[in-house]
Amino acid sequence: MRSVKVGVIAEQTGPLSFMGVADANVAKMVVAEINAGGGLLGQPVELFVEDGETTDSVAEARAAKLVQEDHVDVIFGGIFSSTRQAIKAAAVVEGRTLYIYPEQYEGQESDPLIFCTGPVPAQQVDPLIPWLMDETGARRFALPSADYIWPRIMNEKVREIVTARGGEIVEEDYYPLDHEDYGEAIEKIMSGGAEVVFNTIVPPGVVPFFQQLHDAGFTKGGGHLVCTYFDETCLTLVPAEQVEGLYSCLDYYQDVDDPFSRELLARYEERYPGSALFTGGGACSGLYRGMRLWESAVREAGSLDQDAVIAALDHAKIAVGPGGPAEMVPGQHHVRMNMYIAQVRDGAIGTVKGLGPIDPEERVVEVIQG
Repeated sequence: MRSVKVGVIAEQTGPLSFMGVADANVAKMVVAEINAGGGLLGQPVELFVEDGETTDSVAEARAAKLVQEDHVDVIFGGIFSSTRQAIKAAAVVEGRTLYIYPEQYEGQESDPLIFCTGPVPAQQVDPLIPWLMDETGARRFALPSADYIWPRIMNEKVREIVTARGGEIVEEDYYPLDHEDYGEAIEKIMSGGAEVVFNTIVPPGVVPFFQQLHDAGFTKGGGHLVCTYFDETCLTLVPAEQVEGLYSCLDYYQDVDDPFSRELLARYEERYPGSALFTGGGACSGLYRGMRLWESAVREAGSLDQDAVIAALDHAKIAVGPGGPAEMVPGQHHVRMNMYIAQVRDGAIGTVKGLGPIDPEERVVEVIQG
């Protein structure tokens, strides 16, 4: 029987390296634990980690290498949605290889060879925005955004929910990922009377944005800041006072109190002391979940035959994971999982409400025969 080969593309350099290094750590940890338990199908698992360099063309080239030279059985990785599309082009469209994308994203990916193991809008925006409006009474929202697919689709969902509940969008603008001067957006936010800033600006641009919004006195004047991907690692990027009170919504935070989540975090921190943090927003939780779901599918299939593994992965479940159990929703290639609302308070981020398991509500993947 041939060996089991797993490919991972992690952003170990470039603007997202603070997330990607942690993802590489998670992949190494999971593979080490699988091998310590006897491997898969009686064989050790070989791990091939490639640096995507936070550059889509590099990620695409690395995916091509994993397929064509290393002949991996599955590829994991990617953070930005544009990176997912680049990996997809090489691994799925050209390479016809199973690809598991671990990051929270805008949803709507629908391909027989792709499974997604991070949260989507139905699990973040749909529960968070009504809760926030009820909790704060806010009705006027601003949507400062990075200019790519994830912010645009998230904003469509926010607009739909806010307006359906009698609210209003007072600002929506899009900027390059590395943009630094947000004076125009902040002027619109302040003059338009925005009560909530729903932020989809991403690193590196989010650092100057948060500073400039703070300097303008938005939160000091009673405004509410929301950033669905914000986690413990993001909190290391900016002075805590700039994001005090910020709300987030993810599948995992480090204070989630189930025994497995605590024990998993302890294992990670023991293995990688002082290294990049294990968090939800940068895909650590989705990557761990995805690798364990794939492992479960391989064991059920009893082989590495890709069609058999995909058939098993379509209904795979794990009884424990970061944030709780998880399961693929049959046909959707997305995961039902526990979700949490968190808030930055006194310089730390922690859960304020457990939402329980939430369905991804993605469309059924069309499987083309022959």
